[in-house]
Amino acid sequence: MSEGTSLGMEDLSQDDIGTIEETAEDTILSRQTSVNLVPFVGQRFVSQEAAYEFYCSFAKQCGFSIRRHRTRGKDGVGRGVTRRDFTCHRGGYPQMKPSEDGKMQRNRKSSRCGCQAYMRIVKRADFDVPEWRVTGFSNIHNHELLKSNEVRLLPAYCSMSTDDKSRICMFAKAGMSVRQMLRLMEMEKGVKLGCLPFTEIDVRNLLQSFRNVNRDTDAIDLIAMCKKMKDESPNFKYEFKIDGHNRLEHIAWSYSSSVQLYEEFGDSVVFDTTHWLDAYDMLLGIWLGVDNHGMTCFFGCALLRDENMQSFSWALKTFLGFMKGKAPQTMLTDHNMWLKEAVAIEMPRSKHAFCIWHIVAKFSDWFSVLLGPRYDDWKAEFHQLFNLDLVEDFEDRWREMVNEYGLQANKHVISLYALRNFWALAYLRNYFFAGIMSTSQSESINAFIQRFLSAQSQLDRFVEQAADVVDYNDRVGVKQKIERKLQRVCLKTGSPIESHAASVLTPYAFGKLQEELVSAPQYASLAVDEGCFQVRHHTEADGGCKVVWIPCQEHISCTCYQFEFSGILCRHVLRVLSTNNCFHIPDQYLPTRWCSVSSSSTNTFETATIADNSEKIQLLESMASTLITESVETEERLDAACEQIAMVLSRIKDLPRTTHNAIDIAYNCPSDSLILPDVEDHGDGIIRFRIGNSHESVTLGKLKERRPRDMVEISKKRRHCSGPCCLSVQQ
Repeated sequence: MSEGTSLGMEDLSQDDIGTIEETAEDTILSRQTSVNLVPFVGQRFVSQEAAYEFYCSFAKQCGFSIRRHRTRGKDGVGRGVTRRDFTCHRGGYPQMKPSEDGKMQRNRKSSRCGCQAYMRIVKRADFDVPEWRVTGFSNIHNHELLKSNEVRLLPAYCSMSTDDKSRICMFAKAGMSVRQMLRLMEMEKGVKLGCLPFTEIDVRNLLQSFRNVNRDTDAIDLIAMCKKMKDESPNFKYEFKIDGHNRLEHIAWSYSSSVQLYEEFGDSVVFDTTHWLDAYDMLLGIWLGVDNHGMTCFFGCALLRDENMQSFSWALKTFLGFMKGKAPQTMLTDHNMWLKEAVAIEMPRSKHAFCIWHIVAKFSDWFSVLLGPRYDDWKAEFHQLFNLDLVEDFEDRWREMVNEYGLQANKHVISLYALRNFWALAYLRNYFFAGIMSTSQSESINAFIQRFLSAQSQLDRFVEQAADVVDYNDRVGVKQKIERKLQRVCLKTGSPIESHAASVLTPYAFGKLQEELVSAPQYASLAVDEGCFQVRHHTEADGGCKVVWIPCQEHISCTCYQFEFSGILCRHVLRVLSTNNCFHIPDQYLPTRWCSVSSSSTNTFETATIADNSEKIQLLESMASTLITESVETEERLDAACEQIAMVLSRIKDLPRTTHNAIDIAYNCPSDSLILPDVEDHGDGIIRFRIGNSHESVTLGKLKERRPRDMVEISKKRRHCSGPCCLSVQQ
């Protein structure tokens, strides 16, 4: 509570008729403001603005802001305004606004608490010279005053100069994010972090005001840009919808490479709708997936005017049109009820799931105050519930948790349980999600989305700059895949099953399977019935998973459903296979989507052909991989490589073909054979493949790390280079 000179408002009626008398020595005509002065009764100002400026400076020094309150008289009528009251920004009480039928009101708390601090000025005219006198002043507040580092955040003190607005506009055109703008302006002005006279919200509001003016024009330019890209690339797809006022309502697009990727890896899709682009006042929706190397791939994008079921239905229907009506097996989205309804209508055969991380992010608001010190324990128990394998275990543990913490009537707990089929792994393990629900994949997908959001600039350039981001991601992905292929594959168990998997799976998928293989010996396999086994950890006395193995049909299954969920065999199955003398993985348990090559190109060499030419083939692969790695560094290198390779291919085609049947076989990829290159055993239990001829070495050099270039500078000319397949042991 702050105290100061107090004069009740009810005692000031006499001031309206000018009965207060002061001597010349007792009055001051204040033409300039000074934070060192305190308002007092009898103080004089030349204008209302001068009085407001003075009181505003005083209020800022004390820790509050002011606003103009009641007046007497009107400008241009009679004597005009003859009295003005300035009050604390927390003066008065909020008034309830009548709600219109069908219109939702904003439930926002008001800062007004009936504070009585004020300053009153009355207009006087001595010798026909008008002036304003302070006739009432009170500095008694019924609330805490802010500190100096807090008061600057009040809206009244968040000022933005014309120069600042111009620079912000320039930064926006250059594609900078709001946070980048603030950091740059802090460095330019030499102020500490977060000490600018305006906040992030002020900048976003300013940008919104700029774009509201040209929104219709920007939308027309955006459609024109899509048409231009369609003319340049016939496989580019886009669709838009115009509302009743002839304004852009929705727009969606997908690039040619995205459609091709969806054909192979569109079985499990993430549809992220958690970002709202303030620059365009539209919701951003992005379709993403994971390829056979575990890397994020882009499928499509949409900008939606509204967040409702109709908008989501339009987006999903349009996406299916882009992808020739092929719906994904599974789709992961945010915890959004409108989107849930839209998926049920447009993709009824797709299994829809909610991202658990978006649900957990709400727990702090839902349960932290309710549970108090028990919140962390409850959250840990919830994570254990989420990861359970069996539905029966989930149901039992859920009831125990609800009873233990007394949450039977909590609306959020009731809602979570009603929607358990959408988020609890026990109900989702029967469906293939390609690992997109794992923490590592969630982080990778989020990193891609952040790069995508950094492409924001003017609306008409968004599609083009987003293409640059996708193109850049593809280039980096190609380079990382090549680097992985050139790495030596380490066999940690010496199992024939491991060798078999290394020859077929990509390094990413093989790494996942290898983790299970390494853990498998820690489990005991107990025969329960013919073809049925109980597998449990060696430290457990009961429980475990049930594995069914029918050798004649090469059928195997486990109650943990890891293969159905991720496409990778679990440690329980691998334990049963090894103890039953099975030395290879049945083909149906090596999914094509995790293999090094697609099923359409699985032709293999005959054994004699491999034995005669394996060294030369490996040498050629190494040279080709190095060529691609070095060529993608710059556009100039890529052009030179394409030109030289075209000449070499032309020369090779001119050479005569052999008539020997064993040699006259189209070379697709020797990795499909189960013949592995030479291995090195260092005695440490780890076997390493040696790439290439032991007597002929190829100097690959160190793969150069290319620094990410500015998205605008990346060439928009998209190239698709198909290099030769590499041996699986190089992957």
